Amino acid sequence: MALRLERPHRFDVYLAVGGLLGGTLLAGIGLGVRTSRDPITLFDGPWPVLALLAVMSGCELLRRTAPRVALLTGTVAVTADLMTQGNVATLLMFTDVVYAAVLYGPPASARRIPRITGLLTVAGTVVPFAVWRVPEALLIGLFVGAVSFGPAATGWIVRNHRDAAEAAQLRAEQTALLAEMDRTQAVASERARMARELHDMVANHLSAIAIHSTAALSLDDPKTSQDALAVIRQNSVEGLSEMRRLIGILRDSSGDTEPVAAPTLDGLGALVEGARTNGLDVTLDVTHEAVPTPVELAAYRIVQESLTNALKHGSPGRVAVVLAQRDGSLTVTVTSPFGDRDGPRAPGSGAGLVGMRERVALLGGVFEAAPEDSADGKIWAVRATLPLPEGDPV
Repeated sequence: MALRLERPHRFDVYLAVGGLLGGTLLAGIGLGVRTSRDPITLFDGPWPVLALLAVMSGCELLRRTAPRVALLTGTVAVTADLMTQGNVATLLMFTDVVYAAVLYGPPASARRIPRITGLLTVAGTVVPFAVWRVPEALLIGLFVGAVSFGPAATGWIVRNHRDAAEAAQLRAEQTALLAEMDRTQAVASERARMARELHDMVANHLSAIAIHSTAALSLDDPKTSQDALAVIRQNSVEGLSEMRRLIGILRDSSGDTEPVAAPTLDGLGALVEGARTNGLDVTLDVTHEAVPTPVELAAYRIVQESLTNALKHGSPGRVAVVLAQRDGSLTVTVTSPFGDRDGPRAPGSGAGLVGMRERVALLGGVFEAAPEDSADGKIWAVRATLPLPEGDPV
């Protein structure tokens, strides 16, 4: 396995230089761990001590970039240092190398090093005491634990805290990302809802204005033109009023104003009367009990948009609106004479069907809109089945 050398961290350079200078100063004044008369001292003089001190300083340079290599080399150096007069700086740097090997090394090494040093500490305590049978032999185990197991355990604790902090930060980032995704989806959903509401509120009035203005321009009859202009004015005023109401809701961010009441099925009569004023021959058949507000609003908008489409695209004839509640659902059916026009379509044509389909899908219902054959000829039928949740309507 090739060793990829990286530039040492600046803090590691400081540790290596500081340890080398400090150890050299201690060796220069003759302060060692053991004396030359100690039986374990095999290499006398300052030079072996300085050589091993330099090796341990090099291990400090690798403590972060190559922690396992630093630990193995440092273990050999500190073992050899036991055969010299020794140096406190060498031992201190070795404890830091053990600590760094657990903190910066691979996860497998971080798990094994505390176990190995723990076993060495136990062996260093039990074996000497079993051989020499004197209490002083326990100090060997204490020494081994201080220079190996203690730093390894500290590195393991710090690593666990660091990993926990990184995991918490990752969870926070993921939570923020999910929140941003939810916010984006909520904005898109709200924009789609606003587009449906605006289309449903204004399209009916604008369609009536367009049709009656065409009639006023094409017929040279003052009475007909006057009636058409009256309808145009009425639809213009109502359309502007509803648009101002929606814009006022969007602009008001204080939350002080009361929400505008949503249309209800009780308003279908007025809606049909307005369609009759615009020239449609409409019949209304409604049979239902109290239904939840979302279902009521969806049914109202479907009828409204269906009447708008009949006004824009349908042929002359009767338009039938039927609402029936049965089998845990509200069924909305609107049929009108089918007008197969080959002329150019007005801008935005088709948006009404998309809006109706979206409304029904949000409630988990079924929506169909297609031409059909009937006894009176070809008709355009819009059918929506809106499920009613169990329990009291809200």
